[in-house]
Amino acid sequence: MDNRQRVWDLAAVGLLTMAIALVASTGIASGSWKSVRGKPAQRKLRVTGSAKKRIVSDLIEWSASVQTHAADRVTASKELRKASQQTVAFLKKQGIKPEEIEPQSATVKETFETQYLGALPNRIEKQVSKGFDATQAIVIKSTDMARIERASREVTSLLEEGVVITSEEPAYYYTRLGELKVEMLAAAARDARARAENIVKSTGGAQIGKLLGADMGIINVNPANSTETSEQGNNDTSSLEKDILTIVHAEFELE
Repeated sequence: MDNRQRVWDLAAVGLLTMAIALVASTGIASGSWKSVRGKPAQRKLRVTGSAKKRIVSDLIEWSASVQTHAADRVTASKELRKASQQTVAFLKKQGIKPEEIEPQSATVKETFETQYLGALPNRIEKQVSKGFDATQAIVIKSTDMARIERASREVTSLLEEGVVITSEEPAYYYTRLGELKVEMLAAAARDARARAENIVKSTGGAQIGKLLGADMGIINVNPANSTETSEQGNNDTSSLEKDILTIVHAEFELE
């Protein structure tokens, strides 16, 4: 009886050992098959490309303000109208076209002076009218840069004729900036690919594959030769000539 039981025990152990070996070999084979079928990790390269171009503004905007003062509102308004007409006539003599001259709405405000009556602690404050100030801005928009620049410098000669006028600095704009941004982004993308290819060429062991993604960076419009940057992007209006700098971040697959 003991011998028969021992034979069964040995047989059971043998079967269990074979089962464990079979499970293990199946797991190894399954793991190997998954390893063969699984894709290798994708290799990527992220680079930054840029493009820069000099542009010349094609629109100038300049404004001058005319002021008058009188004891009453009606007189202040009449004198302002006369001064504005003198200013517009001066601008036309400078060769500025009538359609480029845009007089803005006039404002008339009463001004006051604080007077103090008596002494502390019984002093009384009193607001006394000092008359009326009238103001009108005249805006000029043109593509003739030189003509408007000259007028902005010479308009203060009206002071000699009794016209109280202040001249603002001209602002310069490039009206085709939206179209140019598309062109600049394409140039920056090409620069990004060229940089990626140079990196791979210098390191070896891979080739640049397809573009996986790209996003536009900051667009800066600066005065010519300026290197100023901003997180929000610059949009210079102070200079006739400008530099536009576009940045693109691109990610490529490595083959």
